[in-house]
Amino acid sequence: MGTFILWLILAILCWPLALAVLVLYPLIWLVLLPFKLLGIAVDGVFGIIEALLKLPSRIINGQR
Repeated sequence: MGTFILWLILAILCWPLALAVLVLYPLIWLVLLPFKLLGIAVDGVFGIIEALLKLPSRIINGQR
């Protein structure tokens, strides 16, 4: 919602720039998508490593 309000303010102040942002925003999103997917994968790997490192203490303490 905040992004939309900022875009409306930009549209009132400088409509050519607002149109450029409207056209370029999906392209920028597509360019950044692989980095988001890589971030999800790295987060998953770190989660697995954390679970493996904490496993011995969880077994000793009897927790699930």
